[in-house]
Amino acid sequence: MSKIIGIDLGTTNSCMSFIENGKTTIIPNSEGAKTTPSVVAFTHDGQRLVGESAKRQAVTNPMGTISSIKREMGTDYKKKIGNREYTPQEISAMILQKLKIDAENYLGEEVKQAVITVPAYFNDAQRQATKDAGRIAGLEVMRIINEPTAAALAYGLENSYGQKMMVFDLGGGTFDVSIIEIGNGVIEVLSTSGDNHLGGDDFNELLAQHILTEFEKSSGISLRNDLMAMQRIKEAAEKAKIELSSMTSTVVSLPFITTTSAGPQNLEMTITRDLFNRITRELVERTILPMQNALNDARLLPAELNKIILVGGSSRIPAVQDKIKEVTGITPSKSLNPDECVAMGAGIQGGKLSGDVTAMGNYDVLLLDVTPLTLSIETVGGVATPLIDRNTPIPTSHSQIFTTSSNFQTQVEINVLQGERPLAKDNKSLGKFKLKKIKRAMRGVPQIEVTFDIDVNGIVSVSAKDLASGNMQSITIENGSHMSDEDIERAIHEAKQFEQQDAKTKERLVFKNDLETLMSRVEASLAKHHKEIDKTVRTQIKNELNQLKKLTKKVQFETCPDAQFQEIKEAKQRLEDSAAFLLSMGE
Repeated sequence: MSKIIGIDLGTTNSCMSFIENGKTTIIPNSEGAKTTPSVVAFTHDGQRLVGESAKRQAVTNPMGTISSIKREMGTDYKKKIGNREYTPQEISAMILQKLKIDAENYLGEEVKQAVITVPAYFNDAQRQATKDAGRIAGLEVMRIINEPTAAALAYGLENSYGQKMMVFDLGGGTFDVSIIEIGNGVIEVLSTSGDNHLGGDDFNELLAQHILTEFEKSSGISLRNDLMAMQRIKEAAEKAKIELSSMTSTVVSLPFITTTSAGPQNLEMTITRDLFNRITRELVERTILPMQNALNDARLLPAELNKIILVGGSSRIPAVQDKIKEVTGITPSKSLNPDECVAMGAGIQGGKLSGDVTAMGNYDVLLLDVTPLTLSIETVGGVATPLIDRNTPIPTSHSQIFTTSSNFQTQVEINVLQGERPLAKDNKSLGKFKLKKIKRAMRGVPQIEVTFDIDVNGIVSVSAKDLASGNMQSITIENGSHMSDEDIERAIHEAKQFEQQDAKTKERLVFKNDLETLMSRVEASLAKHHKEIDKTVRTQIKNELNQLKKLTKKVQFETCPDAQFQEIKEAKQRLEDSAAFLLSMGE
């Protein structure tokens, strides 16, 4: 059976892993990094960039660059680039497609299947949208698992003794808290809570707004309509946030941030950790209630926790860690890499599904997850009547008998809801369907059995049956992602069209590495064998080396025109031919 890789599709960065010889291995991307920026860009000449190359050009192409798309999954949001609108699933699929290609290059085999993680607090529409993104990217999504659960799975493999833990997951765009019990080869999720609109991006934004305001006060210049300056400030804010996790102060320095009649203007200011904490205090405070809710739902006191595990890059913020200790009285553990542990857990689940972990003995862990939100239907008066409460273990099924509200009623509309509010209008509607041909009777007489099924991925199916007539109608909540099958198939076709471009990008990156190696070897050999070769030959090699350096100076290999790339290839070949004798002498 082919390998099933694990993918942490993150808001700001993504990561992937697989099981190799009974151990979890992080798969590096084509650039050699363990994480890939979840950034997609469309250049002015029609090229599509994904990952680090997209992030690098964001300052000069802010309108054509898309980041943090995960926050829009499962919504009607569309990003317009030129004359084309892209859904969050399509943008996410582009990221997944790059990860798939990079994994195939690393593993040396085709990758068709994956386990993908989602925030524990993702609703059904968001989970379905994630599956759709995988499908567009050419991946069969074997399982959707919650990010905190994946982290616990990564931890549990090496620590399979009985204990209760809190997994605190503060990523780039979402926040989850899960209470998990590990024991007797079982990882059981007891409760989960969170906030889908709280993450590192929000910390970055508040700091960026502070920098903008302070610059405006000191210079009298507003940069809020300058897209390039705004992008530079956002990147500087993120960098400062990261640095303040290990330093007490940092300097934001952005030379030539703008130009006025007085000439170029520079932006420079010192940001202390204390100032950062004051700016972001409200965000840190928002982590308290989910922690308390998760503990209450699990019926645990903080003192009953054995450990707190940190997940997500923003969990490194010292004020966040201090708040965790204040609420629980426990110092969070730093035994797992917050950037990699979710992908590792997904890889373990992929290994379990493919049979690669059968040889892991006591580490063959059973995973019991929960549904994060209450599932209800709308009943008379616009009331949300729960059928499955939040934090119910999945997979699960529950049925309940309802009746009609009017005499001789022959059909009812079933409005499927997700959320914790008592009124239907305040919850998210996952879908509606009608049960028709109900046997005519006085109100209150018909018996209509409504059944909710939740599978291992947290995807919901609902059926309604008139017990008198036997007539039945059902719905699988597949349209919550707001993409039809036709839309998905079109997106799949477009994704395949970009495979050629992606292959071209890979070819150019490999060429760049070979080129840099060649120039380095020639320089070293010239220095070593300077006196051993003919002056004319030596001059020719030097000239061709200098010409190649000139041609490649400040060149973006991934995006440069074909003609320019061809010129560099020809120059490389000339250098190789001229320096062949020199290189054969050894360095």
